[in-house]
Amino acid sequence: MNEHNFPQSFETRAIHAGQPADPATGAVVTPIYQVSTYKQDGVGGLRGGYEYSRSGNPTRTALEENLAALEGGRRGLAFASGLAAEDCLLRTLLRPGDHVVIPNDAYGGTFRLFARVVEQWGVEWSVADTSDPAAVRAALRDRTRAIWVETPSNPLLGVTDIAALADIARTAGVRLVVDNTFASPYLQQPLALGADVVVHSTTKYMGGHSDVVGGALVTAEAELGEQLAFHQNAMGAVAGPFDCWLVMRGIKTLAVRMDRHSENATRVVDLLTGHPSVTQVYYPGLPTHPGHEVAAKQMRAFGGMVSFRVEGGEEAAVRVCNRARLFTLGESLGGVESLIEHPGLMTHASVNGSALEVPADLVRLSVGIEAADDLLTDLTEALG
Repeated sequence: MNEHNFPQSFETRAIHAGQPADPATGAVVTPIYQVSTYKQDGVGGLRGGYEYSRSGNPTRTALEENLAALEGGRRGLAFASGLAAEDCLLRTLLRPGDHVVIPNDAYGGTFRLFARVVEQWGVEWSVADTSDPAAVRAALRDRTRAIWVETPSNPLLGVTDIAALADIARTAGVRLVVDNTFASPYLQQPLALGADVVVHSTTKYMGGHSDVVGGALVTAEAELGEQLAFHQNAMGAVAGPFDCWLVMRGIKTLAVRMDRHSENATRVVDLLTGHPSVTQVYYPGLPTHPGHEVAAKQMRAFGGMVSFRVEGGEEAAVRVCNRARLFTLGESLGGVESLIEHPGLMTHASVNGSALEVPADLVRLSVGIEAADDLLTDLTEALG
């Protein structure tokens, strides 16, 4: 048994952690406590510990306890979006004059937060190839307070050795933050590898059904968890009860969905690597991927995200996106349905002209859980 008093098996924790049967009714699913305030038993006497739903809500508490159990952390916190979670973390960790190392392949929204928002607070940042521990070590400064990592990264599926960077961070006395959105806690456990904080856009694989927007932080350290909780309440970008309920519903099937996503992605990669119009495929499961050995060591499977480049440049890449039918043209990822997009013109437009600019001929796939043969037929027709 672990600290959450649940068996070590991920699948069991996903379904039960933080979600006992409702004591009032016996309901086996946590109710949606769609309420803003709570009756107090006298001034200052809180019934059940709740006073106002920005500060705490029973549905959100259930999700936060579940998140902590899945990531093996001491404290989980749920937010209105992934970027709201990142904002809370940065305001908690950083002060004017501090410095953060960010990856050279990061989600466009994360880059925008650093380059257009955090920088205005007087926080400095610099870019490093986080797949190269020596490059990260060289990027550290006296005022560095955090190393920020995405692994696998968005959209080039770069892989970072979390344990190696945890050693560097520990030696330097800085925090290691890992965005675990692409992998999900089912495929990868950053805290167990030495990370200090895990970030999630729960919009993606955790929710899993393209019907909710949310974010999460999970920390290994109780004191940091308390600091984050203070800022969560003070800033107010909390997840609403119905959104929390939707994420919990998605988490219950996370394990079986991630298995299917990974299986389908492997089939898609096999097609792409043999197609004459495809010049490069990015997927950690490929033995030729530079991070394959690290990914095989720290991940249960290689996930459902695939990116590839096509002959003919941007025009050809856009044409592939527009010709797909079963792969829906749209932003986001991690839902049960397959999505296709052009990062340079869509999710990563904010990095154009920067050190993080992505290739113009790049296409990104979020491989869903449909029948693999149908997905392969659609891609073959889209590629022409």
